[in-house]
Amino acid sequence: MTKMESLVRFSRSPVFRAGFFSLAVVVFFFGLTVPLLGPDEPRYSQVAREMFMRSDWVTPTLGGFHWFEKPALLYWLQIASYNLFGVNEFAARFGSALFGLGVAVSLFFVGRTVRESDSESSKIDLGQWLAMLAVSTLGILVFARGASFDIILTFPLTASLVGYFIADRSEENSRRAYTGLLAFYLFMGIAVIAKGLVGIVFPFAIVGFYHVLSRSLPAKRVFLSVLWGVPVAVAAASLWYLPMYLRHGWEFIDEFFIQHHFQRYTSNKYQHPQPFHFFFWVLPLMTLPWLPFFAVGVWRAVRDIISGITLSRTDDDTDAEKRSLRPLMTFAFAWMTVPLVFFSFSGSKLPGYILPSVPAAIILAGIAARRFALRSPAREAGIKITAVAMLVIVLAILQFALPGFADNDSVKKLAAAAETRGFAGKPVAGFLTINHNAEFYFSGRLFRTEEGRQRKLNGPADIPPLLRENGGEPVLLILRQEHIQHLNKDPEAVCEVIETAGEYALAIARPQ
Repeated sequence: MTKMESLVRFSRSPVFRAGFFSLAVVVFFFGLTVPLLGPDEPRYSQVAREMFMRSDWVTPTLGGFHWFEKPALLYWLQIASYNLFGVNEFAARFGSALFGLGVAVSLFFVGRTVRESDSESSKIDLGQWLAMLAVSTLGILVFARGASFDIILTFPLTASLVGYFIADRSEENSRRAYTGLLAFYLFMGIAVIAKGLVGIVFPFAIVGFYHVLSRSLPAKRVFLSVLWGVPVAVAAASLWYLPMYLRHGWEFIDEFFIQHHFQRYTSNKYQHPQPFHFFFWVLPLMTLPWLPFFAVGVWRAVRDIISGITLSRTDDDTDAEKRSLRPLMTFAFAWMTVPLVFFSFSGSKLPGYILPSVPAAIILAGIAARRFALRSPAREAGIKITAVAMLVIVLAILQFALPGFADNDSVKKLAAAAETRGFAGKPVAGFLTINHNAEFYFSGRLFRTEEGRQRKLNGPADIPPLLRENGGEPVLLILRQEHIQHLNKDPEAVCEVIETAGEYALAIARPQ
């Protein structure tokens, strides 16, 4: 037996599968303790902390003010984790990592719906193939590590759509068909708690587009399932939306639905403009290192959809396998396209918006990669080595590069310095800047406006009034290092820089 044959045999063994997916689990949970990054992670984690401290699972607040931008599922996961692990960065991200792995598990189940037609194919199970690609795909690896809503929406959407596809490919009136439909509606409702109305719009739009592309009508059981399935989805979503509406009424409707759904989509109110084609290059980048297979998978799906090949065209084994894969490819193409087109028309665009399309992209890439691997044992081994290498590279980045970057991006170091100098209880304001990272690390100490926003001092002349407002006691100032030169330009106040971290610095201001 040659070395290549030995390698291929090992890569197909239970030992390799157990080792690979164990490594994947380690990667997903490794390094979650680094400081919270950017403006969103600290804000969402602080919202959950305030709910946790009040034992309130309904009303999101930030700095004690209502915060109705997002629904509650991420906060619920964080609250549960805070109860288990304490209030820290690991707990804030734990639920996201679980949901990232949930995407891979869902794709494993959808892959198992395909029945291979020959003995060689059976050696490369599509379910395991899709799960392998999912845990080693850049988009999933990145967003499963963040305390943000993108992966929190992506998992229930994935589970919902997988449930529908399983039901669609199951025998009429079988238990499996109705279990799949139940999952379709239940996870649809959970997706609404994850991110709002897209949780119900996307599943119905994707299923409808799939049947248009496949030139077929849904089965009778699907039409009948609306009678009981929609109430299931509504009941699941009502776990949060009903108590929120009963408690806050029009305030909740206006801020959550009108401002943060419709106005965010139709305008650039929240300052995230990008060109129409933005997601058409972001999505392929998220499929790395499987971009070549993704491109091939998209091309094959489009070719098959356009050609309109029927199942009766041929009966040989090769085409029989293609026919078994074609419905899944069509479904994945519809799944990928709906969020891609929907968010391309949005007036506000961020990279994470397109994450719900990534599982569909993985399906297309996985089918193409599997076909490529079937042509020779060397190719199969090469793809699996690539997956292992991706996990090892990510692990190395998490160990050696991310901690330094996170320390410079976060104000955690500034908060620790304030505590060391005996200023742990001092209130904090921004000087010529606002730092949303401070929401978590200076919790409960930020000066705020009447609307609940962080207070920003617009120059040295604003420091003495703030000191008087604080009863003449010192206050802490967060500022960019480039603004340090402006600190002591007012004769009524004296400022001392006590620490710097990345672009930012922390100063203590006292009356002169």
